[in-house]
Amino acid sequence: MKLREYLSIPYILEAQPYEGQQGQWVRRLSYPELGDFSAEGQDVEQVFLEVERLRYAEIVRRLKAGDPPPVPRAPLETADPAWWANFLGLSGLVNGLLDKNANELISA
Repeated sequence: MKLREYLSIPYILEAQPYEGQQGQWVRRLSYPELGDFSAEGQDVEQVFLEVERLRYAEIVRRLKAGDPPPVPRAPLETADPAWWANFLGLSGLVNGLLDKNANELISA
């Protein structure tokens, strides 16, 4: 599989609201199938963008370390990881790597 395909896998997104300090609600989003990381905040849209940045970084990190992420579902054919990387400000992270397979990323 290529990085483009790994970034197109539809991992389950878990959302947990909880009451924080002074009665304000906080949203925590995570991808439990992918790793032990999460993003938190009051604005769910901003939290989603942060957890997406973390998802991209985790997938790239794992592939470069020779530890491919799990593939619980087939990649979405309609996903556009290059567009998302640019939107998330991560084009530098994936630039030139999207069409490399897992073995090629180990040496990248």
